[in-house]
Amino acid sequence: MTHNPLLLLLLDSSGRSSELVKALQKKDLALAVVRSEAEARRWLDENQCQAILLAVSSLQPHGSFLSDLQDVVSSVAVIVAASDPSVKDAVVALQAGVIDYLEAPVSDSRLDAALDKAGVSRRVSSPDPVPVKAGKGCSAIIGNSSAMRQVFSLIKKVCDAETTVLVRGESGTGKELIAQALHYEGVRGAGPFVPVNCGAIPGELLESELFGHEKGAFTHAIRTRLGRFELANGGTVFLDEISEMSPMLQVKLLRVLQEKEFERIGGTKTISSDFRVIAATNRDLEQEVQAGRFREDLYYRLNVIPIEAPPLRERLQDIPLLVEHFVARFNRLRKKKIKGVADEVMVRFAHYAWPGNVRELENMLERMVILAGSDVLSVADLPERLLEAGTVPVERFEELPVQGFFLNEVLADFEKRLILQALEQTDWVKNRAAKLLNVNRTTLIEKMKRFKLASSSAEA
Repeated sequence: MTHNPLLLLLLDSSGRSSELVKALQKKDLALAVVRSEAEARRWLDENQCQAILLAVSSLQPHGSFLSDLQDVVSSVAVIVAASDPSVKDAVVALQAGVIDYLEAPVSDSRLDAALDKAGVSRRVSSPDPVPVKAGKGCSAIIGNSSAMRQVFSLIKKVCDAETTVLVRGESGTGKELIAQALHYEGVRGAGPFVPVNCGAIPGELLESELFGHEKGAFTHAIRTRLGRFELANGGTVFLDEISEMSPMLQVKLLRVLQEKEFERIGGTKTISSDFRVIAATNRDLEQEVQAGRFREDLYYRLNVIPIEAPPLRERLQDIPLLVEHFVARFNRLRKKKIKGVADEVMVRFAHYAWPGNVRELENMLERMVILAGSDVLSVADLPERLLEAGTVPVERFEELPVQGFFLNEVLADFEKRLILQALEQTDWVKNRAAKLLNVNRTTLIEKMKRFKLASSSAEA
């Protein structure tokens, strides 16, 4: 049985699209390639596709072709990858209804995001079950701590369920990776995974992104556009930062969750789509409900199965695995040859509070790899904020980190923080601070000198 390609790729004559072609060929896509507008028109006369990718140097020579596409295939998503990008081209593309304007060379993650938006990130034509691909599902999440094992266990239990899931957690904890794992581990893994960042899209545009619009529905709506719910048919819609959605859209979303039906903006036809919704937030939605900023009925509809994404400070045992993963990745991306990380750095990592979670660790390691003075990352490569910022409280070591730690350093750090806290509570009056700590004043002064705690002008 033959199937129409999901993606039609139009290459111009610039000859600078070889890397893009290679990247697409490595993906599990049904792909057709044409090398001229005329060939593309002939192909479209006889075939159908889900999306068209224009890999061109500039959009200007192809303006008329883009206009023709709106009439010939009004419901097909169009992506542009320009090797000579310009602001003018980007504006023209967006006005023409192009769903994504990429600057070549296109990174693999950026290309995946565009294909996901168009609903063609994976082959959906095979009637046989599609196994979870390497790098997808739970295998894409680095971690072996008890906190993460609990998350993996819950993902396995609910991945095949059709109920909504609410992924809760601080920024940078990997909520989208959990959502992807739920999608790719389950029966919908062969369908599209369509992410929507509700906080990054202006409110007036988010409705069009979700529901789509008909040609002429509003200014610049020069062609019919499929919304994310429609593109996610057979797959999953991931609504990130759901708390940022306006009250009006919250009402419409509730109806969609209940009925799985909607109308495009400017349209009267009711459209049905088979998708599962996974939402995520870094806010306390119960507090948002109490404050009147989030609908209570929508909250209960989304929160059928909650999954907590643990902060990094509660899964310190995973830091060595994450460090190894990110260093290897940035070695490849930045063409570096970092062999490892000094023990002193790992100790500081284990004591740091990580307010930005895994994302902060990733960004920090990228900076360290780029600026490293040797082939081993040392304390000298650490940013000032890590050297000066707060540490994880001792009581948070619920499990001994697999990399271990230096007991004397942990105890000294804990002692220093207690002394500083006592001094601050007593306005740096040493007699009072010493009494609070149940030590002699001379002992306190010796420890202050050892820990280089600056003396206050207050004396007693």
